[in-house]
Amino acid sequence: MSEESRARFAEEARAERPDLAQLCLLMGFEVDLAAEPGGIDEALAPALRALDRLAASVAAAVRETPPRSAAETAALLAGVLAGSADLRGGAGVYNRLESSLLHEVLRRGRGLPITVSAVWIAVGARTGLPVYGLGLPGHFVVGVGDPQGEHVFVDPFHGGQLLTLDDASDLAREAGYRLTPDLMRPAEPHEIVLRILANIRNWASARPEHARTQLWATELALLLPRHPAQLRLERAELLVKTGHFLEGAEQMDAYATILDAFDPESAARVRLEAKAARHRLN
Repeated sequence: MSEESRARFAEEARAERPDLAQLCLLMGFEVDLAAEPGGIDEALAPALRALDRLAASVAAAVRETPPRSAAETAALLAGVLAGSADLRGGAGVYNRLESSLLHEVLRRGRGLPITVSAVWIAVGARTGLPVYGLGLPGHFVVGVGDPQGEHVFVDPFHGGQLLTLDDASDLAREAGYRLTPDLMRPAEPHEIVLRILANIRNWASARPEHARTQLWATELALLLPRHPAQLRLERAELLVKTGHFLEGAEQMDAYATILDAFDPESAARVRLEAKAARHRLN
């Protein structure tokens, strides 16, 4: 990712109202979005046009048959996005990095639950329809309607299938959680992006040859306004893993200083890691 695109990502992440689609698309510069002669905006243009086309189709459907309820709005969105556009999950999506990259999901029509849901949210924002993310443990879905009033739950990954509250509770239980009010609140853009980056980090961590992918996902997560402090240590360890021994050791020492105040035993272990990293320079 170029310094310019990372700066754009950081700027958008800290905006008063971050644009989820822009943040997700900017991740693509870490993989295969090359800056065109026109710059970042030109590189993002094809994916943004794809979103605009989907939004235009939804808007046309709204004009033809205005929805009168949250359930009808969800059905209309499913008819266009899962039906006409055939946007959903599919076989093998969990094994592909592309499934976490919005521009690839728009191109292929297949993605993870969270990235397919991100398309629904982006189209909702473009058409004025109330669509919000719902970060259930283990399976991301969307809500359609007023979170405090009439609303329905929808699973974009499974073709826009409606979910009952019991269905949502079952999904949470399968992941080892109890459905609580906090899990039912609309997910903020930075929370969605952090979860997408966590998916990328998990994908890469199971594939040692993709340590650099895990590194850039960690570095982008650190640019978000709120993120787990543990990411700083993960970045330091990945720097060492990718051959940046001195920089990684320095980052470990900095993290150990933070740990000193409340976990001196862990701080000592991190300093030993830093020392071992420096020895690898010899």
